[in-house]
Amino acid sequence: MPGIRQQLEHSQQSATPDAVSSAAVQSVHSSDEEPEFDGSSRFDALESVPTMEVKNTNAMNGSLMRLWGTKAADTALATATATDKRSAAEVPEQASGDSKREKDQRKKKRTRGTDRATHEAPTTRLSDLGGVDACIEEIQELIVMPLTHPEIYTHMGVVPPRGVLLHGPPGCGKTLLANAIAGEVGVPFLQISAPSVVSGMSGESEKKLREVFEEARELAPCIIFIDEIDAITPKRENAQREMERRIVAQMLTCIDDLSWEKTGYKPVMLIGATNRPDSLDPALRRAGRFDREIAMAVPDQPAREQILKVLCQRMMLSGDFDIKELAKRTPGYVGADLTALTTAAGMIAVKRIFHALQNLPAGDGTQSENQTAGNGTLSESLADKLAQTTVEGDSDGHDGMMSIDSDSVPASTPARWDAEPAAVKLRTIAEFLKSHPHPLTPEELSTLAISNADFIHALAKVQPSAKREGFATVPGVTWDDIGALSKVRDELRMAIVEPIRNPEIFARVGITAPAGVLLWGPPGNGKTLLAKAIANESHTNFISVKGGELMSKYVGDSERAVRQVFTRARASSPCVVFFDELDALCSRRGGEQSEASARVVNTLLTEIDGMEARKKVYVIAATNRPDIIDPAMLRPGRLDKLLYVELPTPGERADILRTLAKNTPLSSDVSMDDIAHDERCTGFSGADLVGLLRQAAEEALRSALSGTASDVPGPSQQTIFVTRANFDTALQRTAPSVSATDMKRYESLRKLYGN
Repeated sequence: MPGIRQQLEHSQQSATPDAVSSAAVQSVHSSDEEPEFDGSSRFDALESVPTMEVKNTNAMNGSLMRLWGTKAADTALATATATDKRSAAEVPEQASGDSKREKDQRKKKRTRGTDRATHEAPTTRLSDLGGVDACIEEIQELIVMPLTHPEIYTHMGVVPPRGVLLHGPPGCGKTLLANAIAGEVGVPFLQISAPSVVSGMSGESEKKLREVFEEARELAPCIIFIDEIDAITPKRENAQREMERRIVAQMLTCIDDLSWEKTGYKPVMLIGATNRPDSLDPALRRAGRFDREIAMAVPDQPAREQILKVLCQRMMLSGDFDIKELAKRTPGYVGADLTALTTAAGMIAVKRIFHALQNLPAGDGTQSENQTAGNGTLSESLADKLAQTTVEGDSDGHDGMMSIDSDSVPASTPARWDAEPAAVKLRTIAEFLKSHPHPLTPEELSTLAISNADFIHALAKVQPSAKREGFATVPGVTWDDIGALSKVRDELRMAIVEPIRNPEIFARVGITAPAGVLLWGPPGNGKTLLAKAIANESHTNFISVKGGELMSKYVGDSERAVRQVFTRARASSPCVVFFDELDALCSRRGGEQSEASARVVNTLLTEIDGMEARKKVYVIAATNRPDIIDPAMLRPGRLDKLLYVELPTPGERADILRTLAKNTPLSSDVSMDDIAHDERCTGFSGADLVGLLRQAAEEALRSALSGTASDVPGPSQQTIFVTRANFDTALQRTAPSVSATDMKRYESLRKLYGN
C-alpha cells in the first residue's frame, strides 16, 4: 500500500486538477511527528502552470480520488477514531478469548445441573416385577450390593463387576428390570437410546458417548442403561462404515474409563439390553466390561402366573377368575403380551356391559325409578344383567371354557355384541351416555368386574410376540384330534412328556431323557400331528422346521439358520423342535453331497450334542427315508429312539374315521367299522382317510345342491347328512397313496432299524 500511495501521489503532483487535492494527499502521507508546513508557495507556483485534464476512466481510481478529496484534519480524525475503535474492540475480544473455556465450562455445568434432575431414580421397584426371581437374585449380587455398600468391596480389596448384559426376546422386561434396579437402589439413572447416539456429522457420535460417561463419573454412584446396544456396537469386521468402528472403539474406551480407581471408588454400573447378543462385538463381552450376561427367556407357566398376579392385583376381577388356568393357556406369552392381554380383557368387559344394556327391556337401562337428576344409580334389572353376564362365562360346564372358538363363547359375552350392526352399537352407547351424564357412583361400579370369560375371549385377540418374532408357541393339536397310534403315543409320552412333567423320577434311577426321537414310516400317517400333540400335552413350546427351508445358496447362511433355531428353542424352553423331512437337511455325507450340505450336517450334530446347553430342548424328527439320513445322526445320544409309524389296522382306521367325522352329520346307515373293514380301504393311511371323508361329504353336498329348487333363494336350511352311498362313491374314487412296492420297502427297513 505505501508503494501505491507514492505512485498516486506522484501522479497527483504532476496532473492534479486542483491544488486542494494535492495538498490533501500530502497531508495524509505526512507523519505525526513531522511539524506542520506551509504549502502556499508551492500552490502559488502550480497555479501558473497549465494542467492536463485526465478523464476519469477508471472507477477504482475515481473512488480512491474521491476518498482522498477530504480535509486533512478530518482524515486524521477519522483515522484516529477508527484506530481507537479497533483498539477498543480488540480488548474485549481478547478478554472473551481468554474466558471462552470458562464460559464453556459454566455452560456445561448449567446443562448438567438441568439434566441432573432428569436422572432421578425411577419409581419402579423390584417388587413390581413378576416371574424374574432368578434374574433378580443375580442382579442383587452383581449390581445392588456394589451400589449400596461399596465400602465392603474397598475393604476387601475386591473390584465389583462393571457391567451386566440383559438379553432376551422383545417384551420380556429388560428395560423394566433396569428401571426397577435403579429405583430399588435410589441412584441416578442415565438412560441412553442407542439410535439417538448415532449422528451424521463425523465425531459427534463419539462426543455424545464421552459426555454421557463423563457425566456418569461426576454423578457416581449411578447406573448407565444402554437400550438396544447392538445398534451402536456391532461386530467391527461386519461394519459397513468407518464411523461404526469408531463408535465401538469409543464405547470400549469409555467403559474402560469407569474403572474403580478412576471413579474415586464410587461404582458406575453399566447395564446393556439387546435382542441379539450374538451381533455384539466380542470385545464388548469380555471380562472387565460386560462381566455377566443374564438371559431373560420366555416365561414358563409358574413365571406367567407370577406376572399375571402382579398385573391383576389392581384390577376388579370376578370370583370365577382362575389365574393358574390362564397361565397354563398362555404359553409363549412374554410380559408385554400378558399386559396387552389384561388390557384387551378390560376392553372386552366394557363391551360386555354395553351388550347387557342392549338386552335390557325398553326403559330399564335409560330411565328408572332409582335414577336421580344428578348421579343416578343403575336399575336393578341392569345390575342383575351385569351380574349374570359376569358369571355366565363358565356356565357351559365343560372344560372347553379355555377354547377360543366362537361357538364356545356364551351368548352374553361380546361375541354377539361384535356381530351387531354399528348403528345398534352406537344407539346403545349413546343412550347410556345420555342417561348417565355424570360419573358413576361406587355402588354402581361395584357390579362391574372382569370375568374369566373376558380373558379367554381376549386370547383370540392378542397374538404372542414370540410367535411374531419367530419363536415358538404351543400348537392347538390335542390327542382328541388324533385317532389310533396308541403304541406310538406311549413311547412318545415316556420320551418327551414324562421327563418334562416329572424330571425327578428320571433322576432317581440315574437316567436322562432321550436327546431326540425319530418318527419314520409311510407318508400321511400323522407323524407331524403326533409331534404337535406331544407338545400340547406337555404344555411346551413348539418350533416346526421344514428340512429344505434352512438351506441357502449363500455360504454360512444355512449353518447360521440351524444355530438360530436352537437359540430360539433355548430361549423358549421347555421346547420341542420338530424337523419335518429330516432327510432333506441331514442326508449322508460324502459321495455326491456338496461341501455346504456337509457343513449343515456337522452344525446340526453339534447342536444336538449340546445337552448341557440345550436346557430342556427336545428334538423330534420325521422322515420317509431313514436309509438316506447320515448314520451319525441315528447313534445313541442324538436321535437314539426310532419309532416306526405304520399304516393303521382296520380297527385303527375306524377310530381315525370316528375322530375325523366328529363335526360331520352322518346318516343312520353309516357304520365306520364297516367302512374301515371294507377291502377297498386296505392300505389307506390317515391322510387317505381324510380324503375319503372329504370326498363323501362333497358327494352329499352335490346331491343336496342338485335337489334344491331353483326358485328358493340361497341354500337350504335343512341338515345335509352323509350317507353310506356317498361313502361307496368316494371309495370308488379314492385309492391308497402307498403302493404295495413301497410297503415291501418299508417292511425291509423295519427289519433293519427295528421299531
